[in-house]
Amino acid sequence: MALLANKTAIVTGASSGIGRAIALKFAAEGANIVVADTVEQPIEGGQSTVELIRSAGGNAVHMKTDISDWNAVDALVGATVGRFGRLDVMVNNAAIYTSTNLIETTPEQWNRVIGVNLTGFFYCNKCAVTQMLTQAPINDVRGRIINISSQHGMVACPGDFPYSVSKGGIVQMTRQIAVDHADDLIVCNAIAPGKIITGKPGVANDPDALDYSRRRTPWPRLGQPNDVAGAALFLASDMASYVTGINLMVDGGWMAG
Repeated sequence: MALLANKTAIVTGASSGIGRAIALKFAAEGANIVVADTVEQPIEGGQSTVELIRSAGGNAVHMKTDISDWNAVDALVGATVGRFGRLDVMVNNAAIYTSTNLIETTPEQWNRVIGVNLTGFFYCNKCAVTQMLTQAPINDVRGRIINISSQHGMVACPGDFPYSVSKGGIVQMTRQIAVDHADDLIVCNAIAPGKIITGKPGVANDPDALDYSRRRTPWPRLGQPNDVAGAALFLASDMASYVTGINLMVDGGWMAG
């Protein structure tokens, strides 16, 4: 039996990178996937996430969504339930960054990063929990939330002030939801990726930044999106039966060093 058979999952930012890997992994385990992203084509090039899932016999749909817009998120969850009947897993992955320190960050940059990375997660979690509260439990769980945080929610992200602050907020948001809604049988966890190699543009793949990450990571390679997807699958499945409120490191030992 597939781990997510007959389950429905929304994955934000699933057109590329980590979100794409999570969507593909969930679909391979039988889930209906809603790819919620501002664009459909992957940064890495090639087929879209939805095309890949459908070509493998899975069920997926793309819904254009800017998570910093409350109405868009509300419509996303409503359309998902209208199409598939319920929402079992909400994966909040979409995020942006500016690579600016405190002095360099403009108010506009701050508002945009917090608007997506923190307020957007608030909107997604609020809409997801509101829906999950209406659903009958399956195996004692009404629904599961997975927030993608970062090791930079616990240690500083050199030179990126708004991103690091937003990720710290996500870690605490996860704990808060987990505790407040445990009695409602809603599970909420976070995953903190270390350095994951994706097609992300700019400083993320700068040689100096990669060298810093390699020196900082005990494991003898940097992460791949599929490393995070495996952890997400565990948290989305019934294997994670008594796990809520955690911030699971997928970082090659970064935070242990």
